Amino acid sequence: MTQPHTLPNSPLTVATIQATPTPGDVAGNTVIAADLVIQAGERGARVAVLPELFLCAYHPPVLAADPAGTDVAADPAGMVAEPRLDPLRVAAREAGVTAVVGAAVRHPDGRRTIAALVVDRTGEVRVGYDKQQLWGDERELFSPGGRGATLLVDDWRLGLGICYDGCFPEHGRAAALDGAHAYLCPSGYLAGSEHRRDLYYAARALDNTMFVVFANAVGGVDPWRFNGGAAIYDPEGRVLARGPDDGTAVLVATLDPAVLAATRTAHSMLLDRLPDQGGARLSMPG
Repeated sequence: MTQPHTLPNSPLTVATIQATPTPGDVAGNTVIAADLVIQAGERGARVAVLPELFLCAYHPPVLAADPAGTDVAADPAGMVAEPRLDPLRVAAREAGVTAVVGAAVRHPDGRRTIAALVVDRTGEVRVGYDKQQLWGDERELFSPGGRGATLLVDDWRLGLGICYDGCFPEHGRAAALDGAHAYLCPSGYLAGSEHRRDLYYAARALDNTMFVVFANAVGGVDPWRFNGGAAIYDPEGRVLARGPDDGTAVLVATLDPAVLAATRTAHSMLLDRLPDQGGARLSMPG
């Protein structure tokens, strides 16, 4: 069966990370992130994904009170020259790891977004993606992003999402239709949401026959206590690696293009999907 998109030629080892940042401490959290990226590289990872808003911590009271201290600034091209991120630049360059890490970003036009920063293997930092689906009170602090994004690493296409984006099947599907082989989701799931945390991202993997890499914050103090469970899923939604509900963890798995090809041959939803679901729906008495 013809594949809907070109497949990678070689495997890609990735890491998903769960850790506890300190609210408002961008410099300190960057040092933690840099150490975790180095650990991922030592275990063979070429890509490492850290949680949503990790550099400032997902803590709305602090984000509201100190935007100047919690945000990093992007230039019109989306590049970030923030000196506080230097340890992460050095770690990515020395470890040979592309890092995807959550941050609050201030754009030149005044917008403030929840972003996935991409720190590439040369140490450059850019805004890879701005969260499109804002959740709850996030709308009071942030503006939504206006478009999706795909990260290119070697010959892998990696769709980017952030937390609540992954609750919408159409977001993962848009990544898959852009040729994504995997879907990377920095996230912040609160304690008590374990069922949804473990269901959404497995479903996005199976919906779209693509790998999913889900990172999550862990720890903190109620009501902003997070539940870990970072995971990597295969294209049928099976767990390749999962972290515990507590404690720091760096979880590594290798994404195999042969598994991707076999899954898309056996489960051909991307090929078989209808362009639409027809005209007006039929309603009938029971």
